[in-house]
Amino acid sequence: MLLNGSDLSLSQSSEAVLARLSEDLRRHTVPETHAAVIELATGIHLDVAGAAAELATLRAELTRQLRPVGLDAASTGTYPLSCPGQTRVTRGERYRMIADAMRALARREPTLALHVHVGIPDEEEAIRVLNRLRGAVPVLLALSANSPFCQGRDTGFASTRTVIFQGFPRTGTARRFANYADYVDAVDAMIASGALPDPSFLWWDVRPQPALGTVEVRVMDSQSTIADSAAMIALVQSLARLELEGEPAHRDVGPEVLAENRFLAARDGSNARLIDPIKRQLVRVGELAEATLATCRSHAAALGCTAELNQIHSLATANGADRQREAGLVELVSTLVERFAAPIGE
Repeated sequence: MLLNGSDLSLSQSSEAVLARLSEDLRRHTVPETHAAVIELATGIHLDVAGAAAELATLRAELTRQLRPVGLDAASTGTYPLSCPGQTRVTRGERYRMIADAMRALARREPTLALHVHVGIPDEEEAIRVLNRLRGAVPVLLALSANSPFCQGRDTGFASTRTVIFQGFPRTGTARRFANYADYVDAVDAMIASGALPDPSFLWWDVRPQPALGTVEVRVMDSQSTIADSAAMIALVQSLARLELEGEPAHRDVGPEVLAENRFLAARDGSNARLIDPIKRQLVRVGELAEATLATCRSHAAALGCTAELNQIHSLATANGADRQREAGLVELVSTLVERFAAPIGE
């Protein structure tokens, strides 16, 4: 999020900011729907450490280039203070199309998410990974929840971003697909009819990106620190490898249980108790995270991200939402600015 340095209010200035960035940084930045937000995009990496290091470099360089024009940057699921005036939509063609289609929904508060792409060249394997990751959505959301404040108040949710964003259509968790043909059949009527321009307008928690050859995980709140981002990236990568190289999932979670667990994760974050459909009991998300880590540990070792995956323990104890509440609303935004460009270990 772009912030005015004088009072840390949202700055509706993404187009002007993008126009003045250095050529190198501009290759890694794109506009978003809301003019107070830009997206930082890393390149393709073979390991988590490389992605985290580049993200740290991009954040530090963005901070350096914003300071001369009186701006700051920070990263969290929602802007925690009130947003006076109407939110401005970016003027790019894609975003005007979204504004025309979504009407008042496009002028809601900005929301920010961490998107992790997993490169999978085979379309059938991509659907297998999609199905595995959709079952992990509640745990991923609970661990990454980082937006307890909005409009200057505590909403009672750990991930207010999730609640706001699900006002859009085509959000939430996609159903399980039998294979790639089943996925194509499900979305083709919407695209062939012209109702949607392309699959990137399906804003599911986890979605295939056929044009990129990836499965994209989108359910996570944007993280305030590089270390938290690296931990979530490592978990996503390890879960994907678990599906491709390890044991298949024993049982698919029904859509009703998955939807309820998603709500509980957004509401309670690291304190959530989620439904175990086999035991028919509520289980602490910390227990589920530990069980997930146990199944992923050998895959993290193969991917070289054991250290990053181990940081999930910290998020299961106190995630971004917990730390925001501990900081308190008065000093929160300045704290988020400090965390944005801090080195990886801080």
